[in-house]
Amino acid sequence: MIGKLKVYADRMSQPCRAVLIFCRLNGIDFEEIKVDISKRHHLSPEFTEVNPLQKVPAILHGNLNLFESHAILVYLSSAFPGIADHWYPTDVFKRAKVNSVLDWHHSNLRYGEVNYVSNTVLGPALGRPLNPKAAAEAEKVLLSSLSKLENIWLNGDGRFLLGNFQPSIADLSLVCELTQLEVLDEKDRSRILSPYKKVVGWIEDTRTATNPHFEEVHNILYRAKKKFQQQRSRIAESGTETSNNMGRHSKM
Repeated sequence: MIGKLKVYADRMSQPCRAVLIFCRLNGIDFEEIKVDISKRHHLSPEFTEVNPLQKVPAILHGNLNLFESHAILVYLSSAFPGIADHWYPTDVFKRAKVNSVLDWHHSNLRYGEVNYVSNTVLGPALGRPLNPKAAAEAEKVLLSSLSKLENIWLNGDGRFLLGNFQPSIADLSLVCELTQLEVLDEKDRSRILSPYKKVVGWIEDTRTATNPHFEEVHNILYRAKKKFQQQRSRIAESGTETSNNMGRHSKM
C-alpha cells in the first residue's frame, strides 16, 4: 500500500499553490509540509534529499519523490482515482494541447511574471536588491505573454484555455502565476492586466471554478499584499524609507 501523499510547499510560491489547490479540489488525502523559502528551508539537507534541485513544490508518494509542478500535476491527475477528465484529458489530442500550454508557460508567462515581480516588489524580501533594468526587460516578456494568452490560448468558444468549457491543470497553473501580481501597487497591476479583457475574465472564471480552495490557499498572498500596501503608504507619507527597506521589513 502506497503511503499518504506528502506535499512540500511554500504558499508564496505560485506553482505550490496550484498543486495544493488541485489536491483540495479533488479530495486527495495529503500532508502539507511547509518549506519557508524566506528562511532558506529549501536549502536544508532534509529537503535536499526530497528535491536535490532545492525548489518547491515537491512531493513524496510511496517510493516516488517528484518535483517540477507541471509534472506533479500530471502525476496527480493520473495516479488518483476519481479525478475529472477535464483536468488532464485522456484523449491524446486534448492532452497534447494541454501539454503545449504547460510547456509554453515556463519560458514565457512565468519568466516574465517572476522576474518582473521579483525586481519590483518581492526581491528584497528574499534578500535580493531591486533591479529596474531587469524589471523593464521582464515587463516586455510579461506583456508579450499576456498578448499571446489573450489572442491564442484564450481564442475559443469556452471560458477556459484552448476554448474548453471546464478548467484543466494548465488553467490552474497559469492563473496561480498571474495572481502573484496581486502584490504590485494596484495602479501598476491594473496597467499591466486591464488591456487584456479575456485574460481578466478568465482569471475570475478560474477563481470561481476552484473556490473556496483558491481563496483559502491564496490567503497568504493577500496578507502579503496588504503588508506591501501599508509599507507603500508609510513611504508616501514619510518620504524617508527606501524601497529596499520595504522588502527587509516584510516577513513572507
